[in-house]
Amino acid sequence: MSAEIIDGKKIAEQIYSELSEDIEALKEKDIIPKLTVILVGNDQASAVYVRMKGNACKRVGIVSETLTFDADISEEELLAIIDRLNQDASCHGILVQMPLPDHIDENKVIERIWPEKDVDGFHPVNKGRLQAGLPCFVPCTPAGVQEILVRSGYSPEGKHVVVIGRSQIVGMPLAILLAKKQKGANATVTICHSRTQNVDFFTKNADIIVAAMGRPQTITAEMLNPDAVVIDVGVNRVEDPQSEKGYRLVGDVDFDAAVEHVKAITPVPGGVGPLTIAMLMKNTVLAAEKSLFRRQ
Repeated sequence: MSAEIIDGKKIAEQIYSELSEDIEALKEKDIIPKLTVILVGNDQASAVYVRMKGNACKRVGIVSETLTFDADISEEELLAIIDRLNQDASCHGILVQMPLPDHIDENKVIERIWPEKDVDGFHPVNKGRLQAGLPCFVPCTPAGVQEILVRSGYSPEGKHVVVIGRSQIVGMPLAILLAKKQKGANATVTICHSRTQNVDFFTKNADIIVAAMGRPQTITAEMLNPDAVVIDVGVNRVEDPQSEKGYRLVGDVDFDAAVEHVKAITPVPGGVGPLTIAMLMKNTVLAAEKSLFRRQ
């Protein structure tokens, strides 16, 4: 029997509908949420991501601004641009698309964005507040994973969640988020990574598995519990001569085999990706709402 395929696009639509109502309420108070995205260089994947974010903004009524710069922009120039955006009251969210050129320190850039405009949730202040259980901007992909689980009827509360991957963007913040003492969390979380021995011991004993290693089709059906819910965060390009583009996108899980073995699974594409963008929109609206309180 095949698994339930969790439709991330459908869940994202629910969130967009809710956000549209919030945005209309803000407009009645003369606030229009605005997201400014900074794109440095000509990385094609980054350009695609930025375009998708701009389309999402347009869809829900968020003002979208994209500032594009050549790869040789200096670190000082980029930091000065962020300083200007920090001071711009009309700009509620700032996102610098990664990766940046080697001569620019990504940590310096992230830390230069004011925490209240850090809609990516990467600033140390937001990361610290997440750890402390305080209100903050949660990184978009972890927040999206939580929304997928709760809205599809697979709440992590009381479950054993195995997160495979310990990045500061997905794995670590997701583990903290799902272990928090709050509704939609309260999970027992195990983090596995590249140095974990016998990963399949943990995956076979998991209620929920989140694969976020960035390695194509590493998690096989044999590693999975038949009653597990599998959330595949990975997006990897693999060669495919039969495709017009010469490649196709796959996740970190061997989907074709796993879908015949587990209870539920997210596809790639169409699973976590739409939720990552939806949560960016949600953080931007939250930033605009917070600006209202600062103005009063």
